[in-house]
Amino acid sequence: MSLILPHRRLSKNLGTPHRRPGAQVVRRRGRLYVINKKEPRFKGRQKG
Repeated sequence: MSLILPHRRLSKNLGTPHRRPGAQVVRRRGRLYVINKKEPRFKGRQKG
């Protein structure tokens, strides 16, 4: 199960993909992911 989080503290590495149009911050299995269904190459992962 994934949970979409509108406002989470992200590292600077994930800040750039997070600001792209269509980006979503999602928590899965204890990790934060940035997913983007419009531009799939803009994605990232953060440990906790």
